[in-house]
Amino acid sequence: MASAGKGFALVAAVTVTVLASTGVWNPFPQIWSWITTSGPVAPGSRWEQELGGTPQSVAIAGDAVIVEYRTSVEAYGLTAAVPLWSSDADWASIAGQGSDAVVVTGRLLTKGYQVLDPRTGAQRRADTTASAVWTYQDAIVDLSCSGGDDCRLTAWDPKSGAQLWTVDTGSIGFVLDAANPDLPDTRRLTSDEVDDDVAGPPKLPGLLGFPDDEQIRVIDTATGKLVQTVRPGRDQRVAVVGGRVLTVTGTPRDGTCYYGVVATDPPRSNVVWRRDGLNLRTAENGSDCEQGRDPAGGYNVVLGVDPYGREVLINGYDGRNLWYGDKESEVVAVNDAYAVIRKDDTVRGWSFSKDKAVWRQTGRADAGAALTPYAVIVVSGNRVTALAPSSGAVRADVRTDAKVFAVGPDGMIAVRGRDMAYLAFT
Repeated sequence: MASAGKGFALVAAVTVTVLASTGVWNPFPQIWSWITTSGPVAPGSRWEQELGGTPQSVAIAGDAVIVEYRTSVEAYGLTAAVPLWSSDADWASIAGQGSDAVVVTGRLLTKGYQVLDPRTGAQRRADTTASAVWTYQDAIVDLSCSGGDDCRLTAWDPKSGAQLWTVDTGSIGFVLDAANPDLPDTRRLTSDEVDDDVAGPPKLPGLLGFPDDEQIRVIDTATGKLVQTVRPGRDQRVAVVGGRVLTVTGTPRDGTCYYGVVATDPPRSNVVWRRDGLNLRTAENGSDCEQGRDPAGGYNVVLGVDPYGREVLINGYDGRNLWYGDKESEVVAVNDAYAVIRKDDTVRGWSFSKDKAVWRQTGRADAGAALTPYAVIVVSGNRVTALAPSSGAVRADVRTDAKVFAVGPDGMIAVRGRDMAYLAFT
């Protein structure tokens, strides 16, 4: 009897395989979908949407959700995830803010980009010469080069498309392409459970630095002028932070590295502030003076470590201490207004304007965090909490293993695999 059952199962398997291979009937996609279908992304989500692939990025632009894949871009309505439009593109980025937001798309190894309406996908403006684009809340900055040493930066208003300024920059275009290539500024603190761009586009800084071979060209974004060209020494790294040019020097001695930071004010080289013994973590190895990365921090704030191993947050503009910790405290997120600090199993929100902790949460060992204009995201284990930055009031608290990709005024977008969900704030 058992052998008869095994024989029937074998015949059935062979029959199904033959039908599938001849195209008569193929149950395998449905079977695989049933196997890989899991529970909801998070309990209480307003909506969930199965995507056509694993997203590269997800952003909220007004009342639209923009999903970037490797070779395409899709848009969904924020209210109910209704598909709005799709377009072929290798990269996408958001410029502007709120109802004035736009979507900037382009192709790799192809000059030019398009500025699209996030709700309809209609083209508002197109460029055919730019090789690199940076997107901000209040500007789109692009780089066009017509020759090896003939490059030009141009800033545009995201909403109207009007040109704000343009300036010649020499030969900086060889190492910069696509959307938001890295510039010498601050390196944002990130968490594996939260996307690097969860806060959306930043405001356009007062100064931007652009690498040009072994020098940095500094642009004043208020006037659109080249104000300084800096050539760092072999033991130095330059970052443009808070309207200042920071020069970090690492000197090897006694088997370790001694650091110093000097902040100057372009176009002059007057020293605004100086710190000896301040390590801005520009080297991968603390005892290695080879500085291969930007200072840690966020926007106009830099994160350093003093010679005693205590972290300190410093205003890049005037060098003031914004927060000074003990050896057990660690900064896990920072922007211009707040910092999230972890010690043991407690995280707290530090307000720079009030010079004190304005909220705290316990039982959050190994928590990661991100600061956005609308909420602080705290993640530990399978718990995601959204807090009001100024008070710590809980706006959402859910159990999920999904990654938070975007935060808007009224909720956040979380993605697990190919499933996207909108978690509304209370």
